[in-house]
Amino acid sequence: MVGEAQSRPPAGLDPAGHAASWYAATAIACPAFPPLAGEVKADVCILGGGYTGLSAALHLAEAGFDVVVLEASRVGSGASGRNGGQLHSGQRHGQDVIEKAVGLDDAKKLWDLAEEGKALVHGLIARHGMACDLKSGLIHADHKPHFVKESHDYARLLRERYGYDAVDPLTREEIRALVGTDAYHGGVIDRKAGHLHPLNFALSLAKAVAGAGARIFEGTRAVGVKEEGAGVTVTTAGGAVVRAGFLLECGNGLMDGLDRRVDTHVMPICNYIIATEPLGARAREIIANDAAVADSRFVINYFRLSGDGRLLFGGGESYRRGLRTDVAGFVRPYMLRIFPQLQDVRIDYAWGGVLAITLNRMPFVRRLSDKVLVSAGYSGQGVALAPLFGKILAEAVKGQLERFDLLQRLPVPPFPGGRLMRYPLLVAGLSYYAMRDRL
Repeated sequence: MVGEAQSRPPAGLDPAGHAASWYAATAIACPAFPPLAGEVKADVCILGGGYTGLSAALHLAEAGFDVVVLEASRVGSGASGRNGGQLHSGQRHGQDVIEKAVGLDDAKKLWDLAEEGKALVHGLIARHGMACDLKSGLIHADHKPHFVKESHDYARLLRERYGYDAVDPLTREEIRALVGTDAYHGGVIDRKAGHLHPLNFALSLAKAVAGAGARIFEGTRAVGVKEEGAGVTVTTAGGAVVRAGFLLECGNGLMDGLDRRVDTHVMPICNYIIATEPLGARAREIIANDAAVADSRFVINYFRLSGDGRLLFGGGESYRRGLRTDVAGFVRPYMLRIFPQLQDVRIDYAWGGVLAITLNRMPFVRRLSDKVLVSAGYSGQGVALAPLFGKILAEAVKGQLERFDLLQRLPVPPFPGGRLMRYPLLVAGLSYYAMRDRL
């Protein structure tokens, strides 16, 4: 079909309670978990059934803790089940930026953590037989000529200072041979990064958590937290109550309004993805080696091929409250700027949802009190980091604080203007950087 692409309705949820995405259409079977009723007690209560919360629950349950997970909708229905599926190396910022923020010693430790994060994802997939289409290769594509030298210099830094030799520089001709567009001037390819089916990873993780003995309650939104005595009481929208010794706040951007200590540092934004019709033989003309791609724009374009040969393309962010209704109409122009040859291609799926950012894009991992810990604000790097950070939250509950304290040392300033003014001030700042992308 030529011209405006037809799309399935992007708004709302599919019958299973997930965003009406290609991921949901190809999701593995996962039993529904009941909503919480009445009052229950546990050693640890976890808010959020995404990668962080489920990983924390799995590691705690396997260590013998009595764990309750509260998920407001369905497990994997947040950013964990509808993201770009890209498994990056390192933290959200480059190691040169991390070194300036925390010093070389901590920067090396944080690099090692991120490498462990990728290994943990691979290990979970292998140990639990997860069918989530894990593939290797991730290309960083530079959209401005002067960025290429920076990317090549960074690859050299990783090799010489961190012993990481899996990042290879790409010239304009080399990246053009891999990605079917003239939009990029060079970049690098990380052979040990990759991509996967994010919802199937989340659903598989939930089944592993249930198998380990943790209790998961879906359709159960936490609306109040009260610290008292030796524990924490969590109240829910349906009137049910959890009393626990520890609370782990792992709801990322979907916790907004629950805890002001988090809201001042973590802000929800919306991002959007489309999936084309299957491209057939044209798929390898778009990405020759089946790697994922993320470019150098401040508002990043990120894309990859699905297992059935569709282009999954994420582009554009929304800082206003509420999701856009015409997701296909919003994202499709971003795709066509990179791949004008796909003008005739139909859009079969279009979806969006909330993720969370921090002001400086560092993850917000903190001990809010003796009983309450939080990990949120992955700013687009959650596939690799969130499962590991869930594991580190579990370590902190067990009294093993070295790695948790390392993450606490990452500086994460509050948003200017407080909770009420963070949106308009951030929109003004981000609009400036988005304009720079176009120059």
